[in-house]
Amino acid sequence: VQLQASGGGLVQAGGSLRLSCAASGRPFSTYLMGWFRQAPGKEREFVAAINWSDRRTYYADSVKGRFTISRDNAKNTVYLQMNSLKPEDTAVYYCASAKNAGLRVGADEYDYWGQGTQVTVSS
Repeated sequence: VQLQASGGGLVQAGGSLRLSCAASGRPFSTYLMGWFRQAPGKEREFVAAINWSDRRTYYADSVKGRFTISRDNAKNTVYLQMNSLKPEDTAVYYCASAKNAGLRVGADEYDYWGQGTQVTVSS
């Protein structure tokens, strides 16, 4: 499985960005797709995830109501729409894939990782 993340950038507080994660290499019917982020000096943390099969979604409390994860089957792509961005959302964002669906918030529960994309929110 190969994952390619894109869409990061610099935005002012209150603004929006949409991240994309294009997946290739294997069927995804039983996979869980997730987004994590890592700020300088901090551990990688769970942001959101979506079951590829039934579209059930999971969010970290810190992003609920502001971020939306979705997927496009035809494009094998997962999106993270980020609204009302805050300076504390600044981090490198990574997409990841797990072989089993369901809520998984630990980075070690994911099997494949894409490269990160930088998101910077200025105050």
